[in-house]
Amino acid sequence: MNTAATLHSPASQSTVDDTVLHGVIQTLPSAHALRAVLPLHEPLARQVDRQRQQVRQIVQGSDPRLLVIVGPCSLHHGPAAIEYGGRLAELADALSDRLLIVMRAYVEKPRTTVGWKGLMYDPGLDGSADLQAGLEVSRSLMLELVGLGLPLACEMLQPLAAHYFSDLLSWVAIGARTCESQIHRELVSSLRMPAGFKNGTDGGLCVACDAIRSAAHPHRYFGIDPQGRPALLSSTGNADGHLVLRGGRNGPNYHAQAVADAQQQLRAAGIAPRLLVDCSHANSAKDHARQPGVLKDVLAQRQKGNGDLFGVMLESNLQPGRQDLAEQLQYGVSITDGCLGWDQTCDLLQRAADCA
Repeated sequence: MNTAATLHSPASQSTVDDTVLHGVIQTLPSAHALRAVLPLHEPLARQVDRQRQQVRQIVQGSDPRLLVIVGPCSLHHGPAAIEYGGRLAELADALSDRLLIVMRAYVEKPRTTVGWKGLMYDPGLDGSADLQAGLEVSRSLMLELVGLGLPLACEMLQPLAAHYFSDLLSWVAIGARTCESQIHRELVSSLRMPAGFKNGTDGGLCVACDAIRSAAHPHRYFGIDPQGRPALLSSTGNADGHLVLRGGRNGPNYHAQAVADAQQQLRAAGIAPRLLVDCSHANSAKDHARQPGVLKDVLAQRQKGNGDLFGVMLESNLQPGRQDLAEQLQYGVSITDGCLGWDQTCDLLQRAADCA
């Protein structure tokens, strides 16, 4: 059989065109090119490196502070994000002896079916899907936030997009829907910052444990090089993968017995029993007003001696609640999941620092 002739025959090519590719909408810059246009200059690069090391020390247990990953469910409006970041940077500095505060800078959102996919995909909030503008706007906004002195966190959803922003991040998440993905495990194995793997949407921990172990190992895998070319990549492994408890279909998993069970399962898998709790999502039954109760429970567990429970995640914005995407939007209100407002966030973080 002449494989080359088959692959390039008119009939074969026509079938591929009709069923797979309907047209190239945009040709995008490579990660290398975008970084050149919007560079992370050396002083800020050193800052990011220091902040990654601080997160790493908490993950590994050599720093007793509480890691708090807090901020909007998703970024959608630059001025509001910068205002929030400025307030958070000031608070983070005031509480830095007891808390390490990392701001959520999420520009991609996983969708169960359909919906707004995040600032990176649709910066105009109008369905125009200007991905090139989204990459530029997202990186520019993250650079501004880093410039405020904040360490940043983001979910790695689309592996091809990861290195457009990875140099700016101090912590990354792999979500419940992608934790089982070999591609995401390979990606984390190449990253230089700690990564949290969320338990599955069913509440099971096995996929996250497997992911932590996989990402800790070196890999050779198919990917994209910094110039945007398909390439065989090699990673050294990431030893700072850890579990994030976010609840599941059967309910929350932040209470003491669930945490103890999770830690036992980590030990059985040969993984350090260190983890953090997502106070949102299924742990709060997707009700942002329940996040303070989850946080209170986690802080109580730490006060009773569970030092391996090293961090929490909170969804917070300038104003509480959420709103549907519309032509006229309220300033500082989430357009994805509901969030705590700033005043309540400030009070909660102060309480967390008093308990840490």
